[in-house]
Amino acid sequence: MKDLKTLKAIVKDGKVTLDLPEFLDGTKLEIKIISTEKSLQEQISDQIKREPEEYYQPETIADTGTLIDNTVLFHQLKLINPLLEAIEEQGYNHPSPIQVQAIPLALEGRDILGTAQTGSGKTAAFALPIIQLLAANEPKGKPYPRALILSPTRELASQIGESIANYGVYTEIRHVTIYGGVSQRPQERELKKGKDVLVATPGRLLDLIDQGIINLDRIEIFVLDEADRMLDMGFIHDIRKVLKLIPNNCHTMLFSATMPKQILELANKMLVDPVRVSVDPPSSPVETIDSSVFFVEKSDKFNLLAHLLKTDNITKALVFMRTKHSANNTAKKLTRQNIIADSIHGNKSQNGRERALRGFKNGEIKVLVATDIAARGIDIDDITHVINYDMSNEAEIYVHRIGRTARAGKSGIAYNFCDEKERSYLVDVERLIQDHLIRPKKYPYVSKIPAPSLTELNPQRKTRSKKKKRRR
Repeated sequence: MKDLKTLKAIVKDGKVTLDLPEFLDGTKLEIKIISTEKSLQEQISDQIKREPEEYYQPETIADTGTLIDNTVLFHQLKLINPLLEAIEEQGYNHPSPIQVQAIPLALEGRDILGTAQTGSGKTAAFALPIIQLLAANEPKGKPYPRALILSPTRELASQIGESIANYGVYTEIRHVTIYGGVSQRPQERELKKGKDVLVATPGRLLDLIDQGIINLDRIEIFVLDEADRMLDMGFIHDIRKVLKLIPNNCHTMLFSATMPKQILELANKMLVDPVRVSVDPPSSPVETIDSSVFFVEKSDKFNLLAHLLKTDNITKALVFMRTKHSANNTAKKLTRQNIIADSIHGNKSQNGRERALRGFKNGEIKVLVATDIAARGIDIDDITHVINYDMSNEAEIYVHRIGRTARAGKSGIAYNFCDEKERSYLVDVERLIQDHLIRPKKYPYVSKIPAPSLTELNPQRKTRSKKKKRRR
C-alpha cells in the first residue's frame, strides 16, 4: 500500500487536466476518455460552433423551388443529438425537401412562409426547430407556454402533438394538445402541470383564454399550420384574435398547402422579413402515386368499391365521400360484406373519431370512409390506397386527397370513380396537374356511356369573331 499513487483531475473552465503520478518502477499509465456528459444547452452550443461546411446551408432567398436530393442527412441541419436519436427511432434517414429548407432557417430565428403539398413532412419542419430552440433556453421553475401551434382540425392537432412527443422524447420539452368536442377538464389538468408547447384548435384555445386558464403573453414561437384550410373553415377572425394576444416580436412560421391571395395578405400581417420556402408546386400531386380513373355509373360505385377491396392488394384504404350520410352508409355496407370499415366525419363524436382513427392506424380497420374536412388532418404513413368514391368538384382538393398515401417517401395508389356527371371534374383535375390519369382497360361495372376522349391539357382559347350586323 506504500506505493499507492493518487491520480488528480483538475476541472477548470469546463476542461479536465490530469496530474499524473510518477512510478518508481517505470510503470506507464495510459488513460482513455470514453465519453463526457454535457447538458442539453452545452450540446446545442457545441454543435452550433462546428465548422459551417459540415452543415447544409440553404439559400435565404425570397422563394425557392429547388428539390433537394437524398444526400442531405439530418445531422447536417444543425439538429442536436437528442433530436437525431429520436428521428432515427422513428425510422427516418433523410429529411424531406421542406425540412431541408426550413429547419436551418427556423433555427436561425427567421420567419418562414412555407408552401408544401400534403405528405411533404412539414410537421417535422417546424416541430424539430421548436423543440431545439426551447430546449436551448429552458426557464427555471415550472414550465409555461412558450410555443403555440395552431391547427384547423382536432385530428391534425392530435397528430402534431404526437410528433412533438416523439421528437422531444429525449428532451425536457413537454406539450399539451387542446381541442373542442371533448371535456376540457383533462386539458386543464395538463396545463396546470406546466407545458412548453401548446398545440391547439382556435375555438377551444380562445375559450380557455376567455376563462383565464391560458395566457399567451410569453409565447416566443408561433406556427400557423394548414393556413388555407383555416380560411376555408372560417377561422380567419379567430386567427386575428390570437395574433393580438401573442407578443409582437414572436418568431412566426406559416405553412400552407396552397397560397391564395388571402394567405399572402395574412402572411404580410404576421411575418417579418420572411423567407418563402416552396419546394413543390402548390397544386402538384406526389410523383410516387399511381392514379387511375374508373368510368362507372353512380349506382354501381359501391359494387366496384367492394370488388376492388376484395381482389386488389389493398391493406389500408382511405375512401373519400362527398357527404357525411354517405360516409356512414358506405362503412356500414362494407362491414356487412365482411370488410372491416369505419367512418369519420364532422357529425361523429370526438371519441368516435379518435376510436376510428386509432383502429385505422393500428391496422384493426382496413377501410376508413371519410369526408374532406374530417380527413384533412389524417397523417398515417402506411396508407396504401386512396379511393375517391365521389370526385371532388374542386380540383385542388384532389391533390390533398391523394396526398394521404405515398407518405414518408413511400409509393401509393389512388383510384378515382367517375360517373357521367363528374366527367367535367376529371377534366379540371387533369388540367391542374398537367397529366392524364391512368385508364385501366379491364374492370367490372364499366359505364355503358363511352369513355370521354383524353383531356386537352393546354386548351387554346377560342376567340369568337363578332359578326357585324348588316344594315337594312
